[in-house]
Amino acid sequence: MMDKPWLKSYDPGVPQSLDYPAQPLYHFLDSAAAKYPHRPALYYFGSRTSYGALNHLTNRFANALISLGVKLGDRVAIHLPNAPQWVIAYYGALKAGAVVAAHSPLYTENELEHQLNDCGAETIVTLTATYNRVKAVQSRTRLRNVIVTNIKDYFPPHLRLLYTLFREQKEGHRAAIEPQDHRFTSLLLRAPDTDPEVAVTADDLAVLQYTGGTTGVPKAAMLSHRNLVTNVIQAARWNTAAVEGQEVFLCVLPFFHIYGQQIGLNQAVYYAASVILFPRFERKAVLQAIDRYRPSVFPGVTTLYVNLMQDPQLARHNLRSIKVCLSGAMALPQEVQQKFESISGGRLVEGYGMTETGPLTHANPIHGARRVGSIGLPVTDTNAKLVSIEDGETEMPVGQTGEICIQGPQVMLGYWQRPDETANMIREGWLHTGDIGRMDEDGFFYVVDRMKDMIITGGFKIFPRDVEEVLYAHPKIKEAALVGFKDPYHGELPRAYVVLKDGETATAEEIIEHCRKHLASYKVPKQVEFRSDLPKSLVGKILKRKLMEEGR
Repeated sequence: MMDKPWLKSYDPGVPQSLDYPAQPLYHFLDSAAAKYPHRPALYYFGSRTSYGALNHLTNRFANALISLGVKLGDRVAIHLPNAPQWVIAYYGALKAGAVVAAHSPLYTENELEHQLNDCGAETIVTLTATYNRVKAVQSRTRLRNVIVTNIKDYFPPHLRLLYTLFREQKEGHRAAIEPQDHRFTSLLLRAPDTDPEVAVTADDLAVLQYTGGTTGVPKAAMLSHRNLVTNVIQAARWNTAAVEGQEVFLCVLPFFHIYGQQIGLNQAVYYAASVILFPRFERKAVLQAIDRYRPSVFPGVTTLYVNLMQDPQLARHNLRSIKVCLSGAMALPQEVQQKFESISGGRLVEGYGMTETGPLTHANPIHGARRVGSIGLPVTDTNAKLVSIEDGETEMPVGQTGEICIQGPQVMLGYWQRPDETANMIREGWLHTGDIGRMDEDGFFYVVDRMKDMIITGGFKIFPRDVEEVLYAHPKIKEAALVGFKDPYHGELPRAYVVLKDGETATAEEIIEHCRKHLASYKVPKQVEFRSDLPKSLVGKILKRKLMEEGR
């Protein structure tokens, strides 16, 4: 039994170990509907769908898929933004025994075609706005069932009419559907709402979740129902103050990303919480929704919190209902954390995870002591260790830097049809994250950086996160990223990419001088490039790979 110093740092009430039910993921929805049939499950542009109604709709969709020939283990692609249709299609596909493959509606034809061929989906649910894109690639994929929905389908009646008259055509949401394809709402009307007769087990594959692609071509992580159920419970039990049937989740993060899907949607359903849905982030609409629905839980990323705090009318909105925010996908600067907590009165804590771990593996205590710059403690039933960057095997002692490795029931089964990459990622029962970190004596972990992001200049190692913390502390800087550029003498030198706050001006020398006051000389950026924005992933994570490619 390995030493687990982090257990002594858990919040009171967080279990050190748990028994997890051997059930399909959708049982959380069945349970919520049975206990709270009239509680609002979804809020969407003023409409509301109860848990009882949502459960019936998912049953209908499952039975509709079965009538189209979908069988246990078949892949169903969901190509939608956050909307009731996403939720219905997701749980409906799982109830039909299908494996969900979620794709961003922002993908180009090439990106979509690659992922559809990779997962082998024969059925897709898409928007009228993206229908033509799907039809353009269909002949080069295995797709035979195309199900189409309109963004307005679950709008309240008055808004649906206004949208039809004034915005639908202009925003590209009107499409001529070919006769062989299916309307989402028509399929539901024709299907029975009885429980589908499909025997789904905890060990069946539930989701093919594509990695973020921040370091290369996205791969599909195979996540079973057991993986997902386990991680939902691990995340939910971390927040000891949450009350079943009383929480409201603000879900801005896209569900086609594992973070939004699990820490947003599935955790909310576990709690029988109400979910506020947004197809895309619009700052004004999000702030208005906070005023109206009073969310208590707000999973997000640093760039999202920064964006909200930049609103010139922020003082007119009341964020005091927000009790818990778990920030992931990128570093959470202390400045952002402190400012958002002062505005909301809630707790904004940093967590950590990967698509391959369903995703959560670490989090700071929500109610107790936390450590600045730390990703927190391994969550219940999760082991973590650090191994040598040089040999990938030697375990590093407390305080020493190494690659973070994870072991736990939430770790994926492997990569879809990529046995070599699976074997490289999971070795002797440990998942190798590719992130460099350290652990202190109380079990708190700190991500120093990605192994691929580390800059080596004249033999010295620079971890970009150290420099980025200093950059974010500059009063004029809104966003920052540090990457290395090749230098014939030093090997690499650090370059800072900076986005200034609205209305601010600064010089490169001013930024460099600020860094000189707080960093060893070799860590100080040798170049500063000002940008109006930085390239980001679909959940707002800054894509350093793209900055590196642009700077070559």
